[in-house]
Amino acid sequence: MQIIKSIESRIYVIRGERVMLDFDLASLYEVETKVLNQAVKRNIQRFPEDFMFQLTSFEWSDVSIRNEKIDSSRTGNTNLNRSQIVTGSQKHRGNLPYAFTEQGVAMLSGILKSEKAINMNIAIMRTFVAVRKILLKQSNINEQLKEIKERIGEHDVQLNELYDAMENLIDEKIAQLKWKDRERIGFKLKE
Repeated sequence: MQIIKSIESRIYVIRGERVMLDFDLASLYEVETKVLNQAVKRNIQRFPEDFMFQLTSFEWSDVSIRNEKIDSSRTGNTNLNRSQIVTGSQKHRGNLPYAFTEQGVAMLSGILKSEKAINMNIAIMRTFVAVRKILLKQSNINEQLKEIKERIGEHDVQLNELYDAMENLIDEKIAQLKWKDRERIGFKLKE
């Protein structure tokens, strides 16, 4: 379970896709990022754009800033100092990192054949499935909330109509009482 939490924290949403970055994958597979990227380049035909893409500098800076915020919240240190930012950005010197979608990570299992890589790939695939299940549950809950809001909206309309009808009845009753209590004119009969 701990490994799934560790992997979950390394999944990002970039360009609307859940992805893992090359240096995180290399760390999990216990290989150098350079070695992982060389293996990918030797098998580049297995990695079309929807399996792997290189981050833009803007995307990379956004990921770096999020990483630093996550790291500081874990350690309780909310002050980001220069050394922390440098350390975070040194994870990937020079080149911008590659992002691997779920299919790209699955494809990595075909080119990385070590025991550690195979076991880690299984854990990563399980994590992607777990994240997908959580998102489906959340989507279902969102649909239920939307339905409840619609029902409440309908009930509000019905309650307003009911209040209006009650006010009309009360107004009619008051008018009837006033009519009965009015001073009569004309002949008065003695009872």
